[in-house]
Amino acid sequence: MAVTSSALAFGELTDVVAFLIEIDKLKNIQRRTKVLNTQRQENTAEHSWHFAVAAMTLTPYADDGVDMTRVTQMALIHDIVEIDAGDVLVYDLAGREAVHALEAKAAQRLFGLLPAPQRRQFHELWLEYEARETPSARFALMIDRLMPVLMNLHNQGQSWVENGITLDQVLTRNAFIAEVYPALWTHLSQHLQQAQQRGWLK
Repeated sequence: MAVTSSALAFGELTDVVAFLIEIDKLKNIQRRTKVLNTQRQENTAEHSWHFAVAAMTLTPYADDGVDMTRVTQMALIHDIVEIDAGDVLVYDLAGREAVHALEAKAAQRLFGLLPAPQRRQFHELWLEYEARETPSARFALMIDRLMPVLMNLHNQGQSWVENGITLDQVLTRNAFIAEVYPALWTHLSQHLQQAQQRGWLK
């Protein structure tokens, strides 16, 4: 789109830069899962990148109604709110419920840094992911739930062991995967049973 006003362009670009600098803080939000074969906690920016690449990789397995470009965009912005709200363990249901209002407020502040068209676009994308009603949002959530499971299955159940997570918790919290991708859930369930046998899950 052609820029017709240099003053307007400068103002909007300043807002974009302010947003980009602000979201650098996501690199400081630590998750419970450690980077494989290290003792370093994964940060949320790393998780978002991994999620986005997973979305690209899983594109052939998505139904026709899933917009994979949109899924990848959701992957990149879905956890930006953790800059203000922090990361809450997915199995801490009370904590997840308590942080919801903080996340909504964070979305207003962080996306509000952007110029109006992008502010609306980013916020609507985040709200779509949170509502989990569209095929794209549901596929995105499936991948978001999948990634920590895969990490733990390849890290001797690190965050499961450290947080005392049970097999029933993992099966219950991640059963949504079966709704979106039943064959994958069948495969994962077998590995989760083996993880319990190895002592990685209670």
